[in-house]
Amino acid sequence: MFVRRILASNRHRLLLQSASCRVISLADNATSIDGGTVQTRSLHHERQHQSGGGRGGNRPADSTPLSATAAVIFGGSLLTYLITEKISTSSNSVYAKEASSLEEIRRAHDTVRKDLPEYTMDEIVKHNGPSAGIWVTYGVGVYDITSFVPKHPGSDKVMLAAGGAIDPFWHIFQQHNTKEVLTLLESYRIGNLRADDVVSTKDLHDPWSAEPKRHPILKPATQKPFNAEPPASVLVDSFLTPNEFFYVRNHLPVPEVDIKSYELEMENEKTGRSKTIRFPDLLKYPKHTVTATIMCGGNRRSEMMEVKPIKGLPWGASAVGNAQWTGARLCDVLRDMGVREGDEEGHVQFEGLDTDPTSTPYGASIPLAKAMDPRGDVILAYEMNGQPLNRDHGFPVRVIVPGVVGSRNVKWLGRIVVSRAESSSHWQQNDYKSFSPSTDWDTVDFKSAPAIQNMPVTSAICTPASGETVQVEKDGYVTVRGYAWSGGGSEIVRVDLTADGGKTWTVATLDESEKGTGPGRHWSWSLWTAKIPVPKGQRGASLEIVSKAVDSNYNTQPESFTNIWNLRGVVGNAYSRVKVNVK
Repeated sequence: MFVRRILASNRHRLLLQSASCRVISLADNATSIDGGTVQTRSLHHERQHQSGGGRGGNRPADSTPLSATAAVIFGGSLLTYLITEKISTSSNSVYAKEASSLEEIRRAHDTVRKDLPEYTMDEIVKHNGPSAGIWVTYGVGVYDITSFVPKHPGSDKVMLAAGGAIDPFWHIFQQHNTKEVLTLLESYRIGNLRADDVVSTKDLHDPWSAEPKRHPILKPATQKPFNAEPPASVLVDSFLTPNEFFYVRNHLPVPEVDIKSYELEMENEKTGRSKTIRFPDLLKYPKHTVTATIMCGGNRRSEMMEVKPIKGLPWGASAVGNAQWTGARLCDVLRDMGVREGDEEGHVQFEGLDTDPTSTPYGASIPLAKAMDPRGDVILAYEMNGQPLNRDHGFPVRVIVPGVVGSRNVKWLGRIVVSRAESSSHWQQNDYKSFSPSTDWDTVDFKSAPAIQNMPVTSAICTPASGETVQVEKDGYVTVRGYAWSGGGSEIVRVDLTADGGKTWTVATLDESEKGTGPGRHWSWSLWTAKIPVPKGQRGASLEIVSKAVDSNYNTQPESFTNIWNLRGVVGNAYSRVKVNVK
């Protein structure tokens, strides 16, 4: 059995277990949305106000606006929820408002408030449901977040979370350490934690201490976990993206895996059969190589954010890369587990060795039909561009699912399950799904939408960059380069560009694309170049250049992000637009 890294000390595990819960945390690395108000006075304080006092005091309404992103960690999953709140404030909010810096608000969480009562952990553990209230601790503070829970789309499961210390979790999810998040948390404060019960992060193992080194060309969206993309101009320099320049999408700390002791657990729930595969066993299968593009579901989210703010990493157009992947066909491995070719009912679940503080791994799944189709080219990869996978990209083994959103290409594979059901993981059920532009966090029903699998057709202008000043060539043209790709194995047949608002269009030259793969197996992007005419009257002025791609099914990109905006900011494939200055 593989050994998962222990992320907390025994004392902290006992604290978490005694709370019969996971954690409520109050942020993701996201941008908060505008509009809408939610009254957030703690139910604890509502009760105290109605009774005329009691522990924790009363909160006079101040209605100070405070935008915030909120997240709930339960059952080992991180489920994020974005709201904008007007917080009913009291002296708690006064403390928060007076904090003019991140360090000041951090100190507030480590300062005993003499105006508030003291609670023991034994008392806090009892507050694990709506009737008793939902409390958490952080530093020396005790916080009643009962009023926040009903606003969360996963409120039925949030009830599993109550009465625990969030310190061990925030020690891992360090994106919570912002002034806005800590200020919001302080506004929920109702008391002080007895000194003997305070959780100290000094005793915790640092899960980020063994992170791999990265190339400085990668531009981080977050450091912990590490998420980064290269400059867009780098992408068009090579059909195969260099391993060091390939975008990195991590949800949790990168696990350390000893290849000598590595084991991949396999289970077929349909037959009850299970086995363990070691790395040398995987090498015995016929080696298969596939060239495939992987794209994050949130690629180009920053452009969608220009319509209105979105929860999620502000990816540019470079959360994508193309590589040559080598490994064993998944269908070959599954046949040895008793799965027959043509058996299309069910799903294949994947779990990584990257885990959260409750030892719950990252997980996702794909339809069994995709996994068992030899033409689907799904592989258990151990090489990338002819080299062993590096740690950021899944060493020693990851699944490559060509044509499918990046989130299903699970890294650091630890377990594969053939099941009648999809993966129950947060990332399959409550993330990487798209909704109507009118759906917000108050109305969203994640169960109503299918998990993203095949990605839609898209293109992006990589050079020149928006805001750049470009020299018009002697022939009156400017050169534009970019990429185009369509999921599901569709081929890119054309890329059109315009610089006059769509009055005239230029067809780009497809410089590099995958050849000889056959219909429905075009897994790689196409790199393209176009020479755009610039009218003399436009020289010395600003010019907007627009691209749109067309695939072999004649699907094309939508014109604007306005009509495809969604609260998760995924499958963003509107026209690519850059504004440049020409001279």
